[in-house]
Amino acid sequence: MAVASLFVPSGQGRAQAQVVPVQEKPDPGSLTALRKEAERSAKELEDATKALEKRRADIAASDKQLKEKLAALQELERRVAVMRQPVSQMAELLYEQPLLADGIVPFLSGNADENTLRALSDVTQIVSARQQVVEQTSALYKEAERLAGEAQELRAGNLLAEAQLAAEVDTLRQRSDKIVKSLTAALVKMGIKVDKVGRAALGCNPLRAATAGDYPNGLIPKSMLCPLQQKGFSLRADATIAFVSLNEAYRRRFGKNICVTDAYRSLAEQQSVYYRRPGFAAVPGRSNHGLGLAVDLCGGVERSGSAEFVWMEKNSKKYGWFHPSWAYTGPFEPWHWEYDPKSSSLL
Repeated sequence: MAVASLFVPSGQGRAQAQVVPVQEKPDPGSLTALRKEAERSAKELEDATKALEKRRADIAASDKQLKEKLAALQELERRVAVMRQPVSQMAELLYEQPLLADGIVPFLSGNADENTLRALSDVTQIVSARQQVVEQTSALYKEAERLAGEAQELRAGNLLAEAQLAAEVDTLRQRSDKIVKSLTAALVKMGIKVDKVGRAALGCNPLRAATAGDYPNGLIPKSMLCPLQQKGFSLRADATIAFVSLNEAYRRRFGKNICVTDAYRSLAEQQSVYYRRPGFAAVPGRSNHGLGLAVDLCGGVERSGSAEFVWMEKNSKKYGWFHPSWAYTGPFEPWHWEYDPKSSSLL
């Protein structure tokens, strides 16, 4: 069982760590389920990392409070040391300088003169001041004990929270890596070619799919693309994974892989197609092919009304693929299919 932590600073600035168990989940079996689980794991890791950053900011604030408390504690200790001195001095004064040579006899006999009364007044003030200092010192000691306890609690809470947070993120990262490796192995088993150093496997990591969208249309690096089972063609990672799942269902129905004539197109390829087939290609830099989210198909799919085309219309959306509405009219392109990254119909 993995353990995730929740760091909650209290209103008094004390760090408290609550431990929340996270149940291990079995690896999903199907390719599409693996992709969805990889994305969920990535989202959990992203959320946990953000939470870690926020909690570390909370811990930093708590550390600041800790330093302030320690500084206050040092100041209290200094004040206690200062206040001890007059207490000691007053005690020595009373010992070394009694009221008068005759003590309090003149006062009790009614023969006290002005000096006697002044001396008694001085003694009363000294005793009163001494008592006040003793009370203040006692209060300072109690405050020092309280600050020391809070400082120790902050220090221990911060260390515990930091350790638990790091363990939580590490557990989620390991889970995410495990799912991605399982997904890559499943893709290889289904025919995705991976070179000896695994470059294609990196391109098939669904967690990099969104990053591929950061590149201009037609300028996505090969390292960010995932090859199809159909040799020579590639798409964005999430589109490839969904297409492979679609292809497997298609193969079970028709006994063959989906026939592909085009997939990702670089900007140069878009320009070539645009000038060779005017009216049948988007303006270079605006094609979904340049985003790695579109394919052109053959093998019967390119004929509207064929068994293959009808099957695709009925089943492709289950895997996030669809035939766009514009491709039914002008220009009519039954061979053109696109992938929707936001599709929620995948199972």
